[in-house]
Amino acid sequence: MLDNERIPPGTDPDKASVARMYDAMLGGQHNFAIDREAVAAVTGIDPQVRTLARANRAFLGRAVRHLVDAGVRQFIDLGSGIPTQGNVHEVAQTASPGARVVYVDKDPVAVAHSTSLLADNPDADIVDADIRRPADVLASPKLRKLIDFEQPVAVLMVAILHFVTPEENPAGIVAAFRDALPDGSWLALTHATNEDRPETAAAVSKLYSARATSPVTARSHDEIHDLFTGFDLVEPGLVHVPLWRPDQGDRIPDKPSEYWVYAGVGRKSA
Repeated sequence: MLDNERIPPGTDPDKASVARMYDAMLGGQHNFAIDREAVAAVTGIDPQVRTLARANRAFLGRAVRHLVDAGVRQFIDLGSGIPTQGNVHEVAQTASPGARVVYVDKDPVAVAHSTSLLADNPDADIVDADIRRPADVLASPKLRKLIDFEQPVAVLMVAILHFVTPEENPAGIVAAFRDALPDGSWLALTHATNEDRPETAAAVSKLYSARATSPVTARSHDEIHDLFTGFDLVEPGLVHVPLWRPDQGDRIPDKPSEYWVYAGVGRKSA
């Protein structure tokens, strides 16, 4: 686990980080006691939160493989978090050597570990930026070096937009990235919903507001669907995360709504 001697500059060790909490949910090692305590509190609200985190991570792998099969060779992973198993560049470059990936995160631990992991990979890099400022992300020299906006690009917003408040305009953030993309580009997105388990979503949101670096804003199916404005959703549409094109042999839950996160992939409309 991380210790005080290895805390990157800019880290607040007295506040749980959403990136480090996700790392802890996935069984990672790059988190603090305060993050694990917050995850334990979330688990007290929803005992299957780690299962949900793993299902969300599994969707990311399936979506990236689908996008590679669709011809995409460039990926921008927004709010990428701390590197763990099944990173985007690993999945994409295994399927298509030379695929280019730019990660974007503002958490100092995520940036530090991504920088170390990618040091010897010429086709992947990490941009230290806040996705709430799309212009800064899109103007980054690191991103411009790897991403050719004359060719299709996949933007990944996996479990990140529910950390954007209504006042921060999540639809406007998506639109800014969409408008920068050429035709034939893609959006892959997952987002917590307040429709299936509203009391759980409200309790988790309250906990994150009190203990973490970002609050959670769970949204309705329609609100999440609207984030895909300008994109044509591919089958099976916007569905609970384990139902999005499961791999052969994947267990399909009896009650998919227990996984209170929606997932979808869409292609930019002509």
